[in-house]
Amino acid sequence: MKLCAVVPAAGRGSRLGLDRPKILAEVAPGVTILGVLSGKLLAIAGHLNIIIAPAARASIAAAIAAGPGADRISTAVQPEPLGMGDAIFRGYDRWARAGAIMVVWGDQVFVSETTLSAARDAHRGAPRTIVIPVVPLAEPYVEYVFDAGRLAAVRQTREGERCAPGGLGDVGTFVLSVAGLRDAWLEYSASAARGGATGELNFLPFLPWLGARGWTVAPLPIDDPREARGVNTPADLDFFRAEFSRAPAAKTRR
Repeated sequence: MKLCAVVPAAGRGSRLGLDRPKILAEVAPGVTILGVLSGKLLAIAGHLNIIIAPAARASIAAAIAAGPGADRISTAVQPEPLGMGDAIFRGYDRWARAGAIMVVWGDQVFVSETTLSAARDAHRGAPRTIVIPVVPLAEPYVEYVFDAGRLAAVRQTREGERCAPGGLGDVGTFVLSVAGLRDAWLEYSASAARGGATGELNFLPFLPWLGARGWTVAPLPIDDPREARGVNTPADLDFFRAEFSRAPAAKTRR
């Protein structure tokens, strides 16, 4: 299976108190989120496409050029912050010929190579298939509700929805078949309701929409709830800096 990794990374880092894009935040001296993610993703995917904000073009291009695997990394620009779905499909020209894409949120620094490889292998290039690594969380920010093997709903705290304690959360990683995906997104986005709190056209409700139209949406259980935590606040960044400082040999691999 030809796999392309896609990392939406248009976050500006302002909530972290940074003067640079979030993906360039350091989790250890000289080690950025970009370096960690690109190292893990290029180990299992043939190409990495990073979606960036216009203002970040120069700084991210310089960081890519200075690191390993630059010839296998491309960028696409999201002119306005219109949501993750819009960001993912900004890179369509780069991944249209792949068999599947592995989408990893640009702040998901602790998703493991084991999880990424297992998600790839679980997909196996199957048509009209989505694999979502999930883990029970005490307080999920996003909850995936499966009913009789079907993804019945996705609940999002950011949109004012209530997530059940102990419910299944994601680790910011999704493997999706490419054939038919863009046409499905265009159909979905033409009529989907915007989020009640954010006003965005959210990507996650697209997944049960696909499931209702014959796509297989398969959960992949994982064990480590730390993989579900993204870098969204200064406290998150401090947490991962502490984690990376305790495991120096894993800095570019976790």
